[in-house]
Amino acid sequence: MARKIFRFKIILDNILPQIWRRIDVNNDITFYQFHLIIQAAMGWTNSHLHEFRADNFCIGDTSGEANEFGNCPQWEEKNKKLDEYFSKGFTAIKYIYDFGDNWEHAIMLEAIESRKKSIKYPVCLDGARACPPEDCGSSPGYYRLLEILPDIKKDEYKGMKRWAGDFDPEYFDKREATEGMRDPVDLSDASSISQ
Repeated sequence: MARKIFRFKIILDNILPQIWRRIDVNNDITFYQFHLIIQAAMGWTNSHLHEFRADNFCIGDTSGEANEFGNCPQWEEKNKKLDEYFSKGFTAIKYIYDFGDNWEHAIMLEAIESRKKSIKYPVCLDGARACPPEDCGSSPGYYRLLEILPDIKKDEYKGMKRWAGDFDPEYFDKREATEGMRDPVDLSDASSISQ
């Protein structure tokens, strides 16, 4: 398959108002590289296990910690490229981050386009709202945080504020997200991300 651009919309499930991103990535990156891009685009810190799921099919890390949780992926994410999945007619996949908090992301392929030489990929085109702080306790913990932070009179305010810092749930900057997507956590395995 010739080098193309996949346009994805990523939505964090079970949170309203929605937390989402629209990104363009090269079609020939690995699922591991895609994982790093999603982490940066959403604002996660890559501190937990993850996997991609479609029906009963799983793509992820086939060695180490993931197997201890009984999640043995059929495809190793460092060896499989996006176009090996999405060029077969599939247009959606789930991305699960943090098997404790279980943050599920719906990922939809919105378009396949020709690469533009004037654009450096990956790029975040749009989005809304900050992702929840790590280890906040899934959506119930996140909603509790949103309830407490605006009310200085609540008993839990000081502890929650100290833990969450200057967290602003409405904050999103697509330029900042793009910069993060181009500076992956593991550069040794992300050589084709911006080529």
